[in-house]
Amino acid sequence: MHWGMQNRYLKHILVVIWVTTALAMTPASANELRIITSYQSDMVDPIVQAFALRHPDLSIRLLNKNTHAAVDEVLAGNERHFDIFWASAPEAFVVLDEGERLNDVGHGAFMDFAYSAVGWTWRTPYDGYVPQEWNDLLDPVLVQDIAISHPLRSGTTHSLLETILQDRGWQAGWAWILELAGQLNTISARSYGVLEGIENGDFSIGLTIDFLALTRSQRGLVFRYGRPVIVIPARIAALQGGSQPVAAHAFMEFILSPEGQRILLNTDIRRIPVDPEVRAELAESLDPSIRAALNFSWSRYDPELAAHRYWQINQLFEAFVARDLLLRRELWRRLRSVNDVPASEIDRVRQLLTWMPITEHQALSTPQDRETLLEWAERSHRILRDVKVLIRELERQ
Repeated sequence: MHWGMQNRYLKHILVVIWVTTALAMTPASANELRIITSYQSDMVDPIVQAFALRHPDLSIRLLNKNTHAAVDEVLAGNERHFDIFWASAPEAFVVLDEGERLNDVGHGAFMDFAYSAVGWTWRTPYDGYVPQEWNDLLDPVLVQDIAISHPLRSGTTHSLLETILQDRGWQAGWAWILELAGQLNTISARSYGVLEGIENGDFSIGLTIDFLALTRSQRGLVFRYGRPVIVIPARIAALQGGSQPVAAHAFMEFILSPEGQRILLNTDIRRIPVDPEVRAELAESLDPSIRAALNFSWSRYDPELAAHRYWQINQLFEAFVARDLLLRRELWRRLRSVNDVPASEIDRVRQLLTWMPITEHQALSTPQDRETLLEWAERSHRILRDVKVLIRELERQ
């Protein structure tokens, strides 16, 4: 096909695949593959375009929706008849599988197509403090200079929180997260908001997943993996209620093919392929810590564990971090400003500020309802009120 004609054809494809407003009411046609995904167009376009060129009789429609909202829609019945769910948060697929919403079209309930890991990004030139490891993010020099997105809106952040909790354990992991709250400039509504804030100079450090930052390297963004590196699989699955199981199977086959896997290497995508032969083409550009992590089972993310406590992690973050962020951040500032008091008194307040009063067992055995959310929020607020009283006493000393 001549390039000019091919280019016009691809533009037509883009018009078809990104016309999503009609999805609300229009029934799926006999030759229409519907995909719901958390990925932005720059990630999916090259793959969808290449697949569409090989299936010219098939129209493709995509809807971009954050992972949490997409999971809710599919669990509610998939009324818009999406054929494929496509996202980075592997626990979302376990949740959908347990809800019997996935359709095995030849690859099991779902399949891994790429790997990722979480860390942080900043923009060069940057003459400020560059964190080397997770604990460095807690250095007071970075107070109000870090951004994160909300796990209720971002599958990336949910995976990031789970990476910390799976590596450190429940109490130590939450202690780190609650201390990080004192460092936050903002909690973005979506993953891309963190990257845009870095680019705009709104804050210096953004917590994110590798490929989102690496695809912006030409804009000056630099990415560093948190240590230890925990490898997170990105997944794709066919859905119950879809009308195109054969096309869904073909699309998934294409992503696993050498051609589809090689597209992941594009500088606009920067994903780590699951195919080891294609991955070898990355050669020295693949971070050594990622190469090492892929060889060890202990460095693998546990999606089943993450799915088991999916609702609880999201809601605990809302209750203990997001809801009272300004107050918690101010209390951390005041505590660090206290001078000439016994270290034991400082440690006593610090322990309260980093204490998650709800154990994992309690969180998992509590009903997932509004009363639970209110109770958790009140537990958090009571702790912060007690901390406020203690800090006032220290300031008087």
